[in-house]
Amino acid sequence: MLAAVAAMFAALLLSAPAASATTATSDASPSSTSPAPGADYPDRISGVIKNEGTPLEGVKITATGNGYEGEAVTGANGSWSIGVPQQGAYEVELDESTLPEGVALAEDQQNPRTVTFANTTNITTLFLLGEGIVLQEESFGSLLLERAVAGLSFGLLLALSAVGLSLIFGTTGLTNFAHGEMVTLGAILAFAFASLGMPLWAALPLAVVGGAAFGYVQDAGIWKPLRRRGTGLVPMMIVSIGLAVAVRYTVLFFFGGGTQQLPGSQSPILELGPVSIPRNTLVSLIVSLAVILVVALLLLRTRIGKATRAVADNPALAAASGIDVDRVIRLVWVIGGALAAMGGILWAYYRPGVSFNMGQQILLLIFAGVTLGGLGTVFGALVGSVLVGLFVEISTLWLEADLKYVGALVIMILVLLVRPQGLLGRRERIG
Repeated sequence: MLAAVAAMFAALLLSAPAASATTATSDASPSSTSPAPGADYPDRISGVIKNEGTPLEGVKITATGNGYEGEAVTGANGSWSIGVPQQGAYEVELDESTLPEGVALAEDQQNPRTVTFANTTNITTLFLLGEGIVLQEESFGSLLLERAVAGLSFGLLLALSAVGLSLIFGTTGLTNFAHGEMVTLGAILAFAFASLGMPLWAALPLAVVGGAAFGYVQDAGIWKPLRRRGTGLVPMMIVSIGLAVAVRYTVLFFFGGGTQQLPGSQSPILELGPVSIPRNTLVSLIVSLAVILVVALLLLRTRIGKATRAVADNPALAAASGIDVDRVIRLVWVIGGALAAMGGILWAYYRPGVSFNMGQQILLLIFAGVTLGGLGTVFGALVGSVLVGLFVEISTLWLEADLKYVGALVIMILVLLVRPQGLLGRRERIG
């Protein structure tokens, strides 16, 4: 059975068109059959040039930085894309002499401008055109509100993964460093199913089911045998690190190192009163909140939820009371895998993009949410993750984008210095 599940995952990974992740280029030169410069680079700077809604063809864009210079020319749909050999800061310039007669950049447009990669393989930068267009700066209040909404959405998708991690830690005591790869697998499976031609309404649920199956396989094939042998928590944690590395680079081998997009990843911006929010971010917020509420009701109202809390509180006493501890732990792994996969799908839409190391990128933030809220407490993981998400997004009003994750981890350390058990954890006496 384990071999069959592993073969299914390998087949799905093989079906994903990895080559397109690293060789995709814009249609900037539709008449040319040779690949554009930088086509093999996974990190890209891209955008669209339009004037009053009409795409402009033949506009030249250059990107310079880190000892590299690349250029692109907009295609018939106004799009352009420049591959760069490494991440960092690049100066992007629009050649105004290539604009059509009578078309000019809007007032206060920076040209050239500096763009910096921040935890993504693709940066989009837009040049606004048209006479009489003046850029209006948003008020601090509206910016703060937008960042808070984005932070709430990010925090809730972190909470999906953090709740599963907290359940696993609470019932087994295991700090699972392979949880990031469970997040990645959800997005990879969603992309693989979609690439097979499945509609989105079928591909996404199947990816969540695949994540649950991966959780089942992990416990049945690795963790239950180790528990039966009485393996200590530290060796098991080291096994989880090895599993994380093995899965990550297996995905890299089959999927490739570039970034792919799920269907519908480019969503329109919705204006909700004073808040401008991408539709995918709003959907992510609603879905995450609904799923977390369902999980909370299951834990509080159902027999299996009460059994799970009993095992987390005292496994020996729960077993003496007639609870099948192994069955509860197996169910926790299945639920944790499904929640991690769902979090990975939402993370792929939030970034946006699917990559082999996307789960690793937020693993420390997931741990931060669990630790900040209180190890082993599900509701603590929820509260801690939301706080981490809010701080990450709101901090960009003052910090550079590259430092926003660092700030969240520093806050976690400061809180734990004052309250070591976390916000909702219980103070315990040792010795």
